[in-house]
Amino acid sequence: MLANIKDEIKNILRGAGVDVEIKLEQPPEPDKGDLAFPCFEYAQKHGEDPAEVADHLADLADGGHGQGIFEDVQAMGPYVNFFLNLSDIADDVLPQIKKQGSEYGFMEKGEGEEILIEYPSPNTHKRFHIGHLRNVCIGNVIRELYERNDYEVSTVNYINDFGVHVAKSLWGILNLYDGEIPQENTDEWLGEVYTEASKKIAENEEYKQEVESILKKITNQNSEIIDLFEQTREVSLEKFEKIFEELGVKHDEVYFESNLEERGQEIVEELLEQGLAKKGKKGAIIVDLSEYDLDVALIRKSNGEGVYITSDLALAEEKHHDYPTAQESIYITGNEQEFHFQQLFKILELHEFEQEMTHIGYGLVNLPEGKMSSRAGNVVLYDDLKEQLFAKLKEETKDRHPDWGEKKVKEKARKLTTAVAKFELQKHESHKNITFDIEQATNFEGYSAPYVLYVVARINSLREKAEVELDNINFDLFKQQEERRLIMKLSEFAEVIDTSLENYNTSNITRYCFDLAQAFNNYYSEHSIIHDSNEELTKARLALAVSTRQVLENALEVLTIETLKKM
Repeated sequence: MLANIKDEIKNILRGAGVDVEIKLEQPPEPDKGDLAFPCFEYAQKHGEDPAEVADHLADLADGGHGQGIFEDVQAMGPYVNFFLNLSDIADDVLPQIKKQGSEYGFMEKGEGEEILIEYPSPNTHKRFHIGHLRNVCIGNVIRELYERNDYEVSTVNYINDFGVHVAKSLWGILNLYDGEIPQENTDEWLGEVYTEASKKIAENEEYKQEVESILKKITNQNSEIIDLFEQTREVSLEKFEKIFEELGVKHDEVYFESNLEERGQEIVEELLEQGLAKKGKKGAIIVDLSEYDLDVALIRKSNGEGVYITSDLALAEEKHHDYPTAQESIYITGNEQEFHFQQLFKILELHEFEQEMTHIGYGLVNLPEGKMSSRAGNVVLYDDLKEQLFAKLKEETKDRHPDWGEKKVKEKARKLTTAVAKFELQKHESHKNITFDIEQATNFEGYSAPYVLYVVARINSLREKAEVELDNINFDLFKQQEERRLIMKLSEFAEVIDTSLENYNTSNITRYCFDLAQAFNNYYSEHSIIHDSNEELTKARLALAVSTRQVLENALEVLTIETLKKM
């Protein structure tokens, strides 16, 4: 309904002579209306005073009150403020939420169009860290947004199991540990081997040559090294699967770089034959993309080895072969790979590759202490973060529920741990670098998962206490400013989902969750929900509370966050 109201208001303003883009805003205070049109741009274009323009437009728009769409129109400084008919909006929104339930806010805009999403593409032989976790969170939400809007979604994973990082790890096992692999905590040990080996190799040129030799042996399937490669790779893959299960990641297909390197080299030869690629200095193979402002792309080293883009060319071809009807292929990686994908997409386009491709980048994740680096050994590991969050949330849950047993406390703390990690990593736009502050993330009073989840639990408790049927609601009973703000916020959900998908901005959803939860808490602190002496008022206010719970649950499900019945 809100979208229709906005369209009607825009039509009214256009009819009043507004000839600039009309952007409607929400006033900061409920007593200033529900929607506002800033007159600055229009006034500047016509050389008029914004406040005088607002007065004029308000008078024109107020004629007939927009055919019952709003109750009042007022000029407030340089703004035209619209006061909507609250009972009409409530009469539309609340029954809609009740009827549609978990489908409220989503549209059938995809009409079965196929989308392919690749994430999180971790490296074997290295630990899964907080940056990978951010990738997973973004990928999960993009998947949910598409699926819930009637797209046919396939998700794939690309495992980087080939390259210098693998050769360094194997060199470390052979030279620092005599080829012996421990039977317990092997994944953790592998990460330590990589860090230790990287430091030693950086200090000795001879070691670097040995690493290159190991890499060639992997490429040639040399029996001296291939068993160790496959054994250690399996350790990483088993760990990844465990993490993916914890985080709700679903993959329809998994691709391995080691299986694509050969085909990538063949594509390089095809590009040479087509004249798209050429030999550069010292025999390296390049594609000159200067005319597209994309510099020169290296697609094969002078020693004949491939680079990332070599295998990525083969990967794009393989995915297109497996999902030929996918309309769009989405890659989710760190911001630092943006230029790499621009070059890759342009080469594929020149190679007459027919599939729309999109790169979604994300920034670094830091702790307050500073930047992560797996080579330096101070990477923020997923397991370590999970352990710290769990310990803190377990104590918080104990303090809040001293009557709960240890098993119940741990169960709640585990669910909260996953919720906190997912929520915190999506509070900011994906392209921005962020700092993961554990104190802030676990704060029950701030912009956090516990704050939002607590509202759901509170409404659960209210619903259990009130023994009334939520039918035949009298929407004329909604007269409070806090009710107005809450109902308006509920009406915005579909628009939030739509813009989140349109812009791949998952932070819109976390912000919406917090704003909606805060609007409910403001309402709850000012007005009693349950009135023993007034059943009609109880029904109306409880219906509003239950609608809030439903929309919060819908939003949290998009974030793949499980709600808790009690906190």
